[in-house]
Amino acid sequence: MSVAVRISDPLAKKAKSRSKAMHRSLAGQIEYWAKMGEILEDNPDLSFSFVQEILISREQSKNLELIPYDFDT
Repeated sequence: MSVAVRISDPLAKKAKSRSKAMHRSLAGQIEYWAKMGEILEDNPDLSFSFVQEILISREQSKNLELIPYDFDT
């Protein structure tokens, strides 16, 4: 379900620039920011980069792209 939401022009301009740099759609960029904000509000002790790495790892796991860790080294 999609919902129309009004955002300020400055935020829209920032999202548009970032979306192009990150190869996301404008909506995708805003959704990404919203998701990160939600996670970080729910987990204030975690850093942005740590959460970002967790999300990347989850996607890699879904795509069977993880490399097993060798505990013997």
